[in-house]
Amino acid sequence: MKYQAVIFDLDGVICHTDHYHYLAWKKIADEIGVHFDKTINNRLRGIGRMESLEILLGARSGEFSLQAKEELATKKNEYYRQLLQTMTMQDLDPEIKKTLDIIKARGLKLAIGSSSKNAKLILKQIGLENYFDAVSDGTIISRSKPDPEVFLKASAMLGVKPEYCLVVEDAKSGLEAAKAANMDSAAIGDAVKSGLADYQLKTLSDLLLYL
Repeated sequence: MKYQAVIFDLDGVICHTDHYHYLAWKKIADEIGVHFDKTINNRLRGIGRMESLEILLGARSGEFSLQAKEELATKKNEYYRQLLQTMTMQDLDPEIKKTLDIIKARGLKLAIGSSSKNAKLILKQIGLENYFDAVSDGTIISRSKPDPEVFLKASAMLGVKPEYCLVVEDAKSGLEAAKAANMDSAAIGDAVKSGLADYQLKTLSDLLLYL
């Protein structure tokens, strides 16, 4: 078997928190009088909080000091975490859990590779706390995707060389990060359109064909 480990992005792959992100950013945008809609929200997928804020602010970015921006980003995260508290195990698709169990039963190691600083909270809410062999997330990295840092740290935490890791991503920036980390990748959702992945998945269970 070529692969010894699978590294999953969290949002959009294991679970879907896009709507919570949208609601939190929308609340910030409304408070400061900036236009924000779901089209703009889609541009924020797979990138860090401060980069996302810059996209939201757009032409008005220069009106805000660095401190003001940090305060807005912190407030957004507070709104987002409040919304995450409403997540439960019911938000984990049974088919996704079944697929993860099969991969684990085949002897592969499993990791999360997410830019989110809330990854552990989300995993706890959906009943996957302590399920993965490693969680590389926004709390331990300094550079967001498409930088490969988050995946390279996951690889190191697992004790598996990058070339034996397969990354599963739903964002183009994540696929770019996987490539930069010298890892194969499988695309799901919107990332399929990019054509950057080694494998294209319609559902997560398709992953079993390549492991």
